[in-house]
Amino acid sequence: MIAQEITHFHLFGGAGSGAAGFNDATPDIGTIKGRMRCVGGIDVDARACADFKTMTGVPQACVDLFDIEQYKAWHGHMPPPGWVEASADTVRQAAHGYMPDIVFLSAPCKGFSGLLAAAHASTVKYQALNQLTLRGVWLMLEAFADNPPGLIIFENVPRIATRGRHLLDQIISMLQHYGYATAETTHDCGELGDGLAQSRRRFLLVARHAKKVPPFLYEPPRRALRSVGEVLGHMPLPGDPLGGPMHRMPALQWKTWVRLAFVEAGSDWRSLGRLAVENGHLRDYLVVPEMHGGMLGVNRWNEHTGTVTSRGLPTNGNFAIADPRFEQSAKWKDGQALGVRRWEESTGTVAGQQGPLQGAYSVADPRHDGPAKHSNEFRIVQWDRAARAVTSAHGTGQAIADPRQAGEAFAKYAVTAYDQAAGTVIAGSTTGQGAFAVADPRPGMQRTKGDAFHGGGHYGVVRYAESSGAVSASACHDNGPWCVADPRVPDGVPAESLTGAVSAAVGTQLERSVVKNVPAMPAPNDKLVARIQSLDGTWHRPFTTLELAALQSFIDPEEYFAATGPAARGEQFVLDGGSDQRWREAIGNAVPRKAAKAIGTVMGQTILLARNGETFVLGSTPIWVQPMVAAISVAQGAQQ
Repeated sequence: MIAQEITHFHLFGGAGSGAAGFNDATPDIGTIKGRMRCVGGIDVDARACADFKTMTGVPQACVDLFDIEQYKAWHGHMPPPGWVEASADTVRQAAHGYMPDIVFLSAPCKGFSGLLAAAHASTVKYQALNQLTLRGVWLMLEAFADNPPGLIIFENVPRIATRGRHLLDQIISMLQHYGYATAETTHDCGELGDGLAQSRRRFLLVARHAKKVPPFLYEPPRRALRSVGEVLGHMPLPGDPLGGPMHRMPALQWKTWVRLAFVEAGSDWRSLGRLAVENGHLRDYLVVPEMHGGMLGVNRWNEHTGTVTSRGLPTNGNFAIADPRFEQSAKWKDGQALGVRRWEESTGTVAGQQGPLQGAYSVADPRHDGPAKHSNEFRIVQWDRAARAVTSAHGTGQAIADPRQAGEAFAKYAVTAYDQAAGTVIAGSTTGQGAFAVADPRPGMQRTKGDAFHGGGHYGVVRYAESSGAVSASACHDNGPWCVADPRVPDGVPAESLTGAVSAAVGTQLERSVVKNVPAMPAPNDKLVARIQSLDGTWHRPFTTLELAALQSFIDPEEYFAATGPAARGEQFVLDGGSDQRWREAIGNAVPRKAAKAIGTVMGQTILLARNGETFVLGSTPIWVQPMVAAISVAQGAQQ
């Protein structure tokens, strides 16, 4: 095999997942084998640059690509002393002097994303962020103008085709000016990568330099999505030390765990609306502690016991005994201890010891009217009856059932019916000063189509056998389908990871009666890690940050957690920073590594063909940039 190096550079390189995927690419043509090499990148986030170095082994320049007007619009103030605008020289330096064969751009997409309201997207601030797409492409083209990249790929959210149409038109015009033919496509990056378990629709603008790269660029082959279980099944359960700090389970409020347990797998918060709730409680279900460790166990008299531990109490295991030697106390032989005599029946023999514990020495007295000093406690006197004596004991006073209707002047804390007129609005109009509250029949949680909360998948639980949606930079259990119905047995969770946690089961009968590691069921707002066995027999829980990274293919769990993999050697995958919020933002903004590998492979093959004089090759997938056919024909005609 003849090895040839193919270089690639990344503008807005982020955490380096896309660059790492290009490094993983394996392009080859016949006896020619391509070796992909990252020559650098640019990003404004210092932590992302640190991640880029970890993922690729190559330094990424930490540079702000705003011009001064864009900087002021985005930040709301002038840049600090020493700040200078980036230039074409800045980009060349970031590429360490190389003229790359391929350039990958993944510009900030917040202003184009549907997650941002149109009103916010149209503000001066977000328009400045959006303009980085145009400025970035221009700086890159100027930086490598002497030896243009053979292929350029511009990646973003699909909505850029509408919200950023004016910018895309300018970018395409600029690329054509520099000799490129272009094509706009929308791909599911999950289908491009081999073994991805998330559907991730992305906009891809592909450009090919017509003179430098005559061969067609074919699309990567599409593959079926995997299920999340196929990815997560190779990972230890959350909390296992093998997973490191990114594999910890967040502590949520107990009421949130209960909500997740009752969300049907494959659904979201809307499935909770099908539960019957009466007086604030579930009518048809109970959440009860789960039996474990022989809780309240009773040993037979003729069998041996288990190990005696330092916590040998009935509530901790089989530490009770069925003793056949019991004899009643002589004082209890009549079986009347704590006995209560009926009012209409006779009593037994009065003995020398006459306490309640020594026999039937209590009576059910129907005459009880309360002590005399409390005879007027909370008494309501009828309107047509006389009052009792007025006493000095104010705490035991009387009240009256007054049949007279209160007038308008006494409409304190009144609530106006929705179909009636309100009372007079006065200067002191508050809830306690007139009819200034209304019985509104429109419940706030009755969401309708078009409501962002209605279709946002909040508290969504993904089935273990299905793929996930696109991992978001703000992915959390309460803002989308970022939980999973995990069917794996709970015994796999290390005890240290569930310290202070509760193991519970959902059912209609109190057959299970033990709480794990806690003395009682938690209060609604108690924050803890809980494992509730849901109605489908699985554990509905949030994805850990490491699991989201695996869905984005930052790591391949099958290799990473193999017997000879990095985890077995004591390595832990951790991005820069110490918070899940920062890690999740980096993961959500990334290009899936395996999708980048697939794109890099077909691009590398095209570069090899052009470099070795091959102008045509027949592919089994569609040609990616159809307009290039006309561009190449025009170029060849001009040469002739």
